[in-house]
Amino acid sequence: MPTPKVFLYISMSLDGFIATEDDDLSWLDAMMVEGEDYNYGEIMARTGSYVVGRKTYDKVVEMVGEFPQRKNFPCYVITRQKLPNEDNLTFHGGDVEALVNRLKKEGRGDIYCDGGSQVVKLFMEADLIDEYIISIVPALLGSGKRLFSGGATPGSIRLIKQEHFKSGLVQLRYKRLKKEL
Repeated sequence: MPTPKVFLYISMSLDGFIATEDDDLSWLDAMMVEGEDYNYGEIMARTGSYVVGRKTYDKVVEMVGEFPQRKNFPCYVITRQKLPNEDNLTFHGGDVEALVNRLKKEGRGDIYCDGGSQVVKLFMEADLIDEYIISIVPALLGSGKRLFSGGATPGSIRLIKQEHFKSGLVQLRYKRLKKEL
């Protein structure tokens, strides 16, 4: 069985924002097209563990009333706070690289990385993301919360797939190229 990969699956506006300044996501509603899942089913089928930032976790719970991903696989919330774990939900305040290495050894499937720029930056700085799946939504927000906040170690990526949907959304998949030793 191949070693599990870490992937980022996320949407952003054409100008690089994942949310407005006040965390509004309603601009994504225009992409809700009947019968279209933007490859979400495939993503869920390959996922064995889900790692999410605390702010994203809190926003999902606020919007939905629960964290639905925990029904399908073990979820890990990256946080600085010491919180009690719950069924299929672990609040992780330790080293992210050690967590990812442990999840890879468990071999349940690929590791879904979700969250805002802080979590993405944390994963990028540790060179943990193997695949970037970024959906570009045809919207210009002008300001808001960026997907990439900078400061990550420069690395090489290669476009491996691009897909255009009727809604105007374009999904780009990039593979991280391994560093030469």
